Amino acid sequence: MAKKNKKDGSGGNMMVMLTSTGVAFLVRRLLATGWTKVTGKEPPIDLTDPRVTLVEALGWAVLLGITVETARFYIIRATAKRALPEAGETE
Repeated sequence: MAKKNKKDGSGGNMMVMLTSTGVAFLVRRLLATGWTKVTGKEPPIDLTDPRVTLVEALGWAVLLGITVETARFYIIRATAKRALPEAGETE
């Protein structure tokens, strides 16, 4: 049987996880600041609060979800490009 290559990419996965967590935190902070400046209210974090409207909660969820997932997409792509060998190279 052939030996398994020890290069399983777990270090790369850890880097992606840590980077995406940090970026998600920063993006959330930036969006919260922008939301407060535009609407004059804090972002709807406590959904049990009766003052939070459905439109407000959905708007925040959509804005946050799209922005964070887009950032994660680019982080994963950038990390994957580094991990892939160049065309014609063999491992």
